[in-house]
Amino acid sequence: MPVGSAVRDRCRTLLGEQGEINYVFPASASGPAAVGNFLIVVTDSAISVLATRTLRSDRPVAVFVEFPRHTRLGPILPGPIIELGSMAFEFDEEYAAVVSAADAEIFAPEILPPDPLPDL
Repeated sequence: MPVGSAVRDRCRTLLGEQGEINYVFPASASGPAAVGNFLIVVTDSAISVLATRTLRSDRPVAVFVEFPRHTRLGPILPGPIIELGSMAFEFDEEYAAVVSAADAEIFAPEILPPDPLPDL
């Protein structure tokens, strides 16, 4: 299920002028010492990992870490899990397509389908 417009608006407010938000998906820290829920936000200029409230994973409260936009999110490991920097993040299977599309946009744009509504 896509992340709602209210969540995107909260992310946009927290990120300020980082460009257009292209992808957002929820994830949780994975690993023996990892704790926390996050929103991973892909904009025109960066990949931002936003920390969320403890019991409200749809409410970002701080930028936890940022990576340049040319950082690869995949490969998607079983779980599904991705590794960003020194951390691993687990996410719902339904967001695997989002991770793949974000990587394809930068690293293999020729495999993306054309925009069906380019004038919108």
